[in-house]
Amino acid sequence: MVGLPRALRVRLAAWGLCGVSLLIAVSTVGLVLSGGWHLAGQMFVVFGTPYAVVGALIATREPRNVVGWLMLGISISFAFQFFLETYFADHSDQVALAWIGNWSWHLNLALSGQILPLVFPNGRLLSRRWRPVLWIVLVSLALGIVSGGLQSGTLDLDSTISNPLGVSGQAAPIIAALGRLGELLAATGFLLSVSSLAMRLRRSHGRERQQLKLFSYIGGLALCGLGLTTMTGFAREIAGSNEPAWIEVLDAIGWLTAWPLILVGLPVAIGTAVLRHHLYDIDLVIKRTLVYGTLTLLLVTVYLGLVLSLRSLLNPLTGESDLAVAASTLAVAALFRPLRRRIQSLVDRRFYRQRYDATQAAEAFTSRLRQEVDLDTVTTDLLDVVQETLQPTHATLWLKDG
Repeated sequence: MVGLPRALRVRLAAWGLCGVSLLIAVSTVGLVLSGGWHLAGQMFVVFGTPYAVVGALIATREPRNVVGWLMLGISISFAFQFFLETYFADHSDQVALAWIGNWSWHLNLALSGQILPLVFPNGRLLSRRWRPVLWIVLVSLALGIVSGGLQSGTLDLDSTISNPLGVSGQAAPIIAALGRLGELLAATGFLLSVSSLAMRLRRSHGRERQQLKLFSYIGGLALCGLGLTTMTGFAREIAGSNEPAWIEVLDAIGWLTAWPLILVGLPVAIGTAVLRHHLYDIDLVIKRTLVYGTLTLLLVTVYLGLVLSLRSLLNPLTGESDLAVAASTLAVAALFRPLRRRIQSLVDRRFYRQRYDATQAAEAFTSRLRQEVDLDTVTTDLLDVVQETLQPTHATLWLKDG
């Protein structure tokens, strides 16, 4: 490859790494099919392939942007981890593979959860002051690999295999302490990476701001899903054996929200942002999500509250009648339009202030126009509205004579 043009070498390297990731995923699917449907959950590896494809596209078109190469690394480490878990579900004869699986997941977490937010979207740190954060991430990764590779006892992927490099005796507490330190640094690195992304979004403008909006939007939704599953986990521990049905429902909603967004939504969002495909539609998507998400939450809350309260009032009179459900449904249907308008106005006023002020100015001009007949006054008013809403450097109005 030395004599090949640089662009061709980059293309071969990017699509070669993509091919490696896809080959590992196909091998995992083969193991699932040969091992029986008790391994069907490992078919999830197929949904990690968008990272490989999008990473290869970014790497070939913008080879200096490390985001594409990071996504290729994420796809390979993700596929390899799933392959190991699938393999050791039916096999227990590869000590080296089991040992690698004991620490390889640290690499995936560092690439996807810490380094990627730190350098998105241009592949560079926000400034030189953020270099210590990158060092914190790298040190936490090194400590995680060392602790996972040298901890004593059995290996995570196969409890029948003892760690061949496990350290015992007086050095064992040191390895355990290094592992806890690595976890602390990893959590710190994640929080600082998210802070870097938020600060970059605050300072950005133009195209970069749209890129960061799209990435933050999908990432935020995925984090909400993960947060919901975490909350249901705590609720399940508190409830104990008397676990209500709604905990299982919320847990399923959290998982079905988080993992499709992490495995498919994020790579698609990153590819759209970096390759700038339909980038400026993100404001409309975010606005509608805020409006209809809030609207759905409020309507569901009102509906459940009305059903419970009306049933408690009407059941002594009507027995098991569905009058409470019908009345609640009618009330929610009546609330839909006015509540949507209120929420949309609140979202525009809070998050899209410039557009909200422009809409208000245009509506005020329209109401004044119905009552104004003097042409000079209308001309002056129109120029004032254009200046207020569009803020041009200069505005002139030509009127056709006659």
